[in-house]
Amino acid sequence: MIAILAEKPSAKRNMQKAFGGDSGTFNGEQFMLCNARGHLYEFAKPEKQVHSSVSEKYRRWDLSNLPWDPDEFTWKYVKQEDVDDVLDEIRKTFMKCDEICIATDDDPSGEGTLLAGEIIINLGFDGKKKISRMFFADESPKELQKAFKNRKHFNSVQDDPDYIKALYRAKWDMLSMQFTRIATKCGDGKSVLRQGRLKSAMILLVGDQLAKVAAYKATPYFQYRFQDANGNVFSDPKEPTFPDEKSVPKGKYMDSKVIADPKVRKKSPPPKLIDLATLSARLSSKGFKAKDVLATYQKMYEAQVVSYPRTEDKGVTPEQFNELLPLVDKIAKVVGVNPAVLTHRTPRAGFVKEGMAHGANRPGPKVPDNLKDLVLYGKCAPDIYEILARSYLAMLCEDYEYDSQDARLEKYPSFKGHVNVPAFAGWKAVYNDDSDPDDGKAFAATASPFVYKGFPPKPQAPTMKWLMNQLDKANVGTGATRTSTYAEVTNDSAKAKYPLMKDSRGKISMTEFGNMSYMLLPGTHIGTLEITTHVFDDMEEIAKGKKDPDKCLAEVAGFVLDDIEAMRRNGEKMRKELNIMADQERVERFEGEWNGEEVHPKRVYSGHRFTDEEVERLLDGEEIEIECTSAAGKPYKCAGKLANLNYNGQDYVGFERTRFVNDGPTSWCKYTFTDKEKADLLAGKTVKGTKFVGKSGKAFKAEVKWNKKDEKIEVVEFLH
Repeated sequence: MIAILAEKPSAKRNMQKAFGGDSGTFNGEQFMLCNARGHLYEFAKPEKQVHSSVSEKYRRWDLSNLPWDPDEFTWKYVKQEDVDDVLDEIRKTFMKCDEICIATDDDPSGEGTLLAGEIIINLGFDGKKKISRMFFADESPKELQKAFKNRKHFNSVQDDPDYIKALYRAKWDMLSMQFTRIATKCGDGKSVLRQGRLKSAMILLVGDQLAKVAAYKATPYFQYRFQDANGNVFSDPKEPTFPDEKSVPKGKYMDSKVIADPKVRKKSPPPKLIDLATLSARLSSKGFKAKDVLATYQKMYEAQVVSYPRTEDKGVTPEQFNELLPLVDKIAKVVGVNPAVLTHRTPRAGFVKEGMAHGANRPGPKVPDNLKDLVLYGKCAPDIYEILARSYLAMLCEDYEYDSQDARLEKYPSFKGHVNVPAFAGWKAVYNDDSDPDDGKAFAATASPFVYKGFPPKPQAPTMKWLMNQLDKANVGTGATRTSTYAEVTNDSAKAKYPLMKDSRGKISMTEFGNMSYMLLPGTHIGTLEITTHVFDDMEEIAKGKKDPDKCLAEVAGFVLDDIEAMRRNGEKMRKELNIMADQERVERFEGEWNGEEVHPKRVYSGHRFTDEEVERLLDGEEIEIECTSAAGKPYKCAGKLANLNYNGQDYVGFERTRFVNDGPTSWCKYTFTDKEKADLLAGKTVKGTKFVGKSGKAFKAEVKWNKKDEKIEVVEFLH
């Protein structure tokens, strides 16, 4: 019996269709299906990974406790919340079978294999059951059936190269939590400044570009140029420039005949197929957030409307090409493309090739009847499908053709012009890849001089599209990880207390936290574009057995030490420029995790310094009672707990008083109760008093009792 482990319920449903049910026989082998629900396990907190004698060192956000020693880590896993029922079902299925087949997502980083490995190992089945792995490009029945027949076997999940490299990446990323602690302590000391391989690269790129934009000065210059009747411009790079129009000499040039070279017919092939980052960037200009694009695309993939999202491929395999070929006319109809222009229906070099896994992002095997039907997956679903479809259909069009032509002026041959004139639309009739259009017109017979007003090239303001292109050029991250990380750093929900950047219809600006992070990054390792490339190169070498993962992880300590010194220097400069004092220089704070987030509340409240025991209770969400001193110097008791607070528009986590605490009924209306009267009141009895004095100064008699809930004396009856 073979247990087939799917990554999520929707994947299991697709496997039910492929194999004929939850259990049965396929290809002569008995099987049972089960499913996870994403990651069911996660690494325990750093302080839980080490011996109790050093756990405090790993819990406290103190730079003197860094760097961490990965050799002290047990790399212990803990269960996610509310997954016991899922794990019980998986355990029952595994126990009935003698082979466990991993059928989680086959993504380039090995994340799906790691997810399955965590389950198999932590449930105690690794080494006790046969292990196999299915590799599939999508979750269509045909693809899943082929993957099952061709599954690869391992003695242990820990022998799978995908598991090995993914585990290394997960460990590296856990150790990278140190960089967040460094940035937080070297910043203002209270804002949690998230750092990571891709986050920091994004902050660096955007910060540098914003600095260029801010430093730009639109200083005009004036220069002679020529223009013909069709708007074509002729210029001479050696022609002098002048600071103002009055300085340009008059009558220097006159009209001249245009001498055009022969036209040269050129062709441009379709652009490469887009990835998830490019898709999300194009949609950002329409107001769709990256997180919404990710969520919607995932739903569409699970319904087989689009292909696998987390792919690095830029083309498709011959088999994938042939599978989609019978559907292209229907796809074209859905997005309003004339099938008659899709004339290149044979595999195209550079687009269709062997050696790929999932293939590029593209339409899936299930074609909708119309775009409006896709709204059920999300508001941006129709736009997602249309862009993907047109990108893919462009591959089936002929090349775009244009006439390239150079020209010069007869009287002034150093003045030259160039034009591209469209000749045949080809793929451009189907897909707009946002490239500059070739809409030039043929050269006219003559050109006339004019004074051109120019400016130095203005740096482009950063946009999501620009950022994704920069990351792609630097080979930092994958299309999917770029999109998910961008969604995280621009998250403006109430839960995201310290977002690093803002996204407004694709245009990027920095938050105050992002600006602090940017000012801390110069000269750091975590703030370089190369760090992710370094980690991924190591992953591949480790998977091949050419590098020792423990030695690679040991390198992080050196990065941490270097970055502590760099961020300390940068932090001093940053605080001076922003006119802020390092928080650790102002007040004492304690650190820890509360409600799933790292917090740094003040250690002193109204003259009371929380003890270590009180700190632990507060972090556990408990209400505690403390003795305080009022602003007037009077002692009092109160109860309180940690809460999300706001002061002058600044969100923070701190101690919130929930109620005052009295020592019981000591006195009332200028009368002090005797010990016996106090005991009676605390016991719920009433007390009759004859020496109470009211606000008017008059004495009165009354029978009173103690209200425990409101902690105050109440009159039962006035006596005469």
